[in-house]
Amino acid sequence: MVSFIWTICYLSVLVGLSAYGVHRYFIIYLFLKNRKRESVPAGRFEKLPVVTVQLPIFNEVYVVERLLRSVSKLDYPRDRLQIQVLDDSTDDTREITADCAAELRKRGFDVELIHRADRTGFKAGALERGLATARGEFVCILDADFVPPPHLLRKTVDFFTDPKVGMIQTRWGHLNRCYSLLTRVQAMFLDGHLVLEQTARSRSGRFFNFNGTAGLWRKSCIKEAGGWQHDTLTEDLDLSYRAQLAGWKFIFLPDVVTPAELPVDMNGFKSQQHRWTKGSIQTCKKLLPEIWRSKLPMPIKLEATGHLVSNFAYLLLACLVVLLHPSTGGPQSGWVRTLLIDVPIFLTASVSVAVFYICAQRELHPRTWMKEIMLLPCLLALGVGLSLNNARAVLEAVFNHQSDFTRTPKYGIERKAQPWRNCRYMPLKSVLPAAEMFFAVYFSYFVWYAIEHRQFLSVPFLLMFQFGFLYVSFCSVIQWLPKFSWNNGRAPDALPA
Repeated sequence: MVSFIWTICYLSVLVGLSAYGVHRYFIIYLFLKNRKRESVPAGRFEKLPVVTVQLPIFNEVYVVERLLRSVSKLDYPRDRLQIQVLDDSTDDTREITADCAAELRKRGFDVELIHRADRTGFKAGALERGLATARGEFVCILDADFVPPPHLLRKTVDFFTDPKVGMIQTRWGHLNRCYSLLTRVQAMFLDGHLVLEQTARSRSGRFFNFNGTAGLWRKSCIKEAGGWQHDTLTEDLDLSYRAQLAGWKFIFLPDVVTPAELPVDMNGFKSQQHRWTKGSIQTCKKLLPEIWRSKLPMPIKLEATGHLVSNFAYLLLACLVVLLHPSTGGPQSGWVRTLLIDVPIFLTASVSVAVFYICAQRELHPRTWMKEIMLLPCLLALGVGLSLNNARAVLEAVFNHQSDFTRTPKYGIERKAQPWRNCRYMPLKSVLPAAEMFFAVYFSYFVWYAIEHRQFLSVPFLLMFQFGFLYVSFCSVIQWLPKFSWNNGRAPDALPA
């Protein structure tokens, strides 16, 4: 009986993961089919329109000056450019933004500094407040950790000559890609999403989303779609789908790159992943019924569904972690185990992911992609290690557990030699690393068990699970260990992010 229950549960999870694998292959197909269909502007503005650059900021003492300096270098007429500093900060960031804004005004820039004492709606609330006084017909949104290139507006604004275009998204670059193993793997994760998914969906006419930053909106599109709303943690995804449901067209420009800083600490990265995962499921619950009630073509409905439910894969992966137990009563050795466990996991959970990220790296780095994909096992392991963190986010969204918008701490890291552990922003502590360490120890036992019972085909996959949980839990805990200094200097007080 136990064996039967285990088999049913396992096969159910496997079918779900297989569906996600098939969808990933479909994205690759759409990308390869449409990769040459480059977007071109419908025309050129005879007179450049006024653009408002919105900079939502909250406690960004390490990066805000860099942001404002890069915005001041945008190649755009100053009389056609408005800069809105939407600073909700509660620390020294407020003084920095005030000084920078005053300096930019002296240089002839139109700078509006807005500070809200009440952070209602968090980032969405700040953007909505700024929109009320935005002078521009178009709005460019940049998070504090981004460094826009001077040509950003020149390369994008002419796409708005098509009156149906409501949003233009550029591709994120990575300022500190080579800082550590964690940042290199994060860069691969994001490259897969931005290069393959966004390009495939955009050029095939499917719905895709504004990534929250490094993009431009038509102000009338935002208003017609219902404005910025803060009933989900991913206001960008929410507004994107509402705007496209209203008939607006979106454009993704993979060749226009806006660099940003990747999180360098594991807790910050997990916090970011938790917010993105939970917000996407909240948006799924909010908008998926409306999508299916609409008169959209069936291919668009199906792809929108695949997109919005994609993070349920982490819940399935967490279930798989529990089901992979040597004493559950399921098939333990021989060809039955190989057929039911090893081969399906290899084909669905590994091959589809590997092909997906190899395609992305080949597209971005045609000469060095072989070097980049050497980190593929680490990418797979990190995905496993994040499964508990992101599965929790899925469950919180499903059961309507409310939580605040928690920003990802950034430290102005651009070079390998830059330290960060003594910086003032630290994510809140969590008990989750204890569970992750438990599974790391458990899979260490499972590796031994597989070797002892000569189940050698399972060993590479079990090692991936073991390393993933061990790496994530260790990097989460090490951040909170006491920091010692030879000169007994006191580290700056840590503030919650």
